[in-house]
Amino acid sequence: MAQLILLGANKAYDTAKQAVEKNQIIQMNGYDDDRYVVYDIRQTKWGISYELINLRTHKFGQCEIVNPLSEKFGIGYYYDDTNPQFLDAFGVASLRSEAERIEREEQATAQKQAERDEQLKAIGRERLEKLIPADAKAVIIAELHEDESEPMTDYYGYSTKRTVILGFSSHTKDLFSEMRKYAANFEGTAYLAEENSEYENREKYSGGAGYYLGKSKYYGWIVEKEKFYGDRKQFIERYALIAGDETNICLKAQADNTETANETVTGDFLIVDYSEKALAVFGDTKAVKDELKALGGQFNPKLTHDGGKQAGWIFQKSKEQKLRNLLTII
Repeated sequence: MAQLILLGANKAYDTAKQAVEKNQIIQMNGYDDDRYVVYDIRQTKWGISYELINLRTHKFGQCEIVNPLSEKFGIGYYYDDTNPQFLDAFGVASLRSEAERIEREEQATAQKQAERDEQLKAIGRERLEKLIPADAKAVIIAELHEDESEPMTDYYGYSTKRTVILGFSSHTKDLFSEMRKYAANFEGTAYLAEENSEYENREKYSGGAGYYLGKSKYYGWIVEKEKFYGDRKQFIERYALIAGDETNICLKAQADNTETANETVTGDFLIVDYSEKALAVFGDTKAVKDELKALGGQFNPKLTHDGGKQAGWIFQKSKEQKLRNLLTII
């Protein structure tokens, strides 16, 4: 005997015991609350499989457990054990023909979409081969998230509705200053280009979303960095479909690839050759401002960097090694 034990109901169900008949109407409780008709019953090695047709959508479905409505407990399929309902055989046959038609149309649509996607991938592969700098180690992307959380069922999650490539990076450090720079490339994330600590999310823990700029990881646009894992071809394949649509590529700011020869990434900071005699430090320096000042640094809220004005610290080049030592251990 095959058994399914539902701990919340404190009851074991015999999955090999048939609960309803063909052409009988059952209902779902807890998700769509739709009604279904059982058009076939099959025996599998795990028990009984009830083949269903949704009476609202006319689409096929399937379930293994159907319980009496008088014993309703939580989410699941139920049948009316007091007044069981059935459809006549002709009605069920008509519904099955309609469900098969819908299934064929959906498969044909899916096939056409797959063919279109492959065409876009071919375009995207060629485009990325030309766009990705030889020294690139990561990509800066924007993602549009849609909240799919269901607090009633204690589920929290989101789906990604669109991805836009904002730029490429020659290093793998997570820097909000860098993310802000590339956020300006795209209309949907332009507001994230302004420095605002409320948009800086640090979730580098188990189950966290990593470093990202945005109001929430569940809805709206976010900006984040994704490191290249594997070889260049693997990365290109991953983003080929996205790059196939040119509206998903916004690469206005590419200063990162031309300036990195004069920049060093240390933790969350950038050390830049600012002039012949001076270094500049950019990044989230609030936590180390006293140490930087003690080392002889001068804070300036309007240093020139990445084609704009940015707050940072100026140091004499004679302080370079001490500065690097300080920022490396933080």
